Amino acid sequence: MFTQNYTAVADSLGWSALIAVIPIIYFIWALMFKKMKGYVAGLTTLIVALLLAILFFKMPVGTAIMAASQGAVYGLLPIGWIIITSVFLYNVTVRTGQFEIIRYSVLSITEDRRIQALLVAFSFGAFLEGAAGFGAPVAISAALLVGLGFNPLYAAGLCMIANTAPVAFGAIGIPITAMEGPTGIPALEISKMVGRQLPLLSIFIPFLLVWIMVGFKKTWEVLPAILVSGITFAITQFLSSNFLGPELPDVLSALVSLLALAIFMKFWKPKTIYRFKDEQLTINQKNTSYTGGQIFKAWSPFIILTAFISVWGIPTIKSALTGHYEGTNLALTVMNKLGQWLTFTPEVPLVHEKILDGMTNVPIAAVYKLEVLGAAGTAILLAAIVTKFIFNVSWKEWFAILGQTANEIKYPLLTICAVVAYAYVVNAAGMTTTLGLILAKTGALFPFFSPILGWIGVFITGSDTSANVLFAKLQQVTANSVGMDPVLALAANSSGGVTGKMISPQSIAVAAAAVGLMGRESELLRFTIKYSIILLLMVCILTFLQSNVLSFMIP
Repeated sequence: MFTQNYTAVADSLGWSALIAVIPIIYFIWALMFKKMKGYVAGLTTLIVALLLAILFFKMPVGTAIMAASQGAVYGLLPIGWIIITSVFLYNVTVRTGQFEIIRYSVLSITEDRRIQALLVAFSFGAFLEGAAGFGAPVAISAALLVGLGFNPLYAAGLCMIANTAPVAFGAIGIPITAMEGPTGIPALEISKMVGRQLPLLSIFIPFLLVWIMVGFKKTWEVLPAILVSGITFAITQFLSSNFLGPELPDVLSALVSLLALAIFMKFWKPKTIYRFKDEQLTINQKNTSYTGGQIFKAWSPFIILTAFISVWGIPTIKSALTGHYEGTNLALTVMNKLGQWLTFTPEVPLVHEKILDGMTNVPIAAVYKLEVLGAAGTAILLAAIVTKFIFNVSWKEWFAILGQTANEIKYPLLTICAVVAYAYVVNAAGMTTTLGLILAKTGALFPFFSPILGWIGVFITGSDTSANVLFAKLQQVTANSVGMDPVLALAANSSGGVTGKMISPQSIAVAAAAVGLMGRESELLRFTIKYSIILLLMVCILTFLQSNVLSFMIP
């Protein structure tokens, strides 16, 4: 039995935290300065984490290795499975020539690349985040932008930054509802507080996206469109999070924002149309035009995809897909039986209930969670199967495209498995909690540092849900001890966490895989890291003000 010790190094929390932060610093150094390929940086970071966990935090060798194996398996399913199926679906539309029609349809709304980024990266990406999460939004929306003609690096970077606004309410509100269990605070109360922080970012994000693309002067030209996109999203996000709960803010906000901007573009045009340098082909230069039926057919894979992942996200159906449904509905009962056959949760040897939580002394459960039917990637695969019949693709060609897709992203999959394995090692060793505890020592300044806990958690785990589960109790206890409202602390953990998503090793690997930037993950990290820090500071300042000056904003 291994007991997590947060002062394992020289019996000091400070020295222990200094050791615990080394893998984070190493990974950033490996990508940004050494410019290692993603899978090399991921594998060497995993080795560094294993050595530190074993040598300094006294984790048994076998336990550390098996914890890494648990993370690697999670990296394949559900995360890697989403990437394979998302890129595969996109490749099918390209190989069949249907993506040219999709491109035409977007250009028919606007040829302006700035508005296209708002429609696809911000609004459509947010919708996918609300319905599925787990990497699918960035993978699909970034691939769409590349197909429209965006530079792959900018497509991936813009979609990762745009994903900041919806992450806290992603996958039907799981990041928020996950905090209710360990803290006992109702999810609706946390949802209300997050809904009084993130809308301020949601207004700013569209402006930031366009400014990154074209600079201030050309951003000012489309300010009306930016305001329509951001304000409609933010208002809907606030209202739905405060009056409906955490499940629907992303889906509703994205739909309202998307429709509002599309309608607005029917009545307003920017003075100049922004196109990329040397771009010549425009919709007006095309001799070809497409009917509404052809456009609908071309978009059908993504419409079907949206339908499938939306159904997969419904809590009752999700429970049946994973074999946990306990109701009497016949269809769900049959689905539940199939879900049981396709759900595997074997215990992780040497890890399952072999590690004592250092704060509670409770054994930690650890299983290989293989929910084959319930995974979002399976929903995307089913969309690809339906697409095969709509586009009249032979099975031979369908499997050929699938094989080529798997071959294309083998190294990104290795990167994902390595970085998720690293996350599981440092979590099991207690290194992540050590970093949290050192920040909790900031006393009266804790409201400012509270979001940084979430930022660190998401950087390490790649998931706002995981970061919230990891630090929710610590946030609650620390907030009570320093006189901060615990609901604000929990919201800060989630809001701060979303700003770390764009630099998480997992997110970078996913985005790079989606747009064909294998081996260039370092460029993507350099693209996003400064914006991650800027947005984090905004959340830190806002949380501090809400705790000390703007307390009327706390529900």
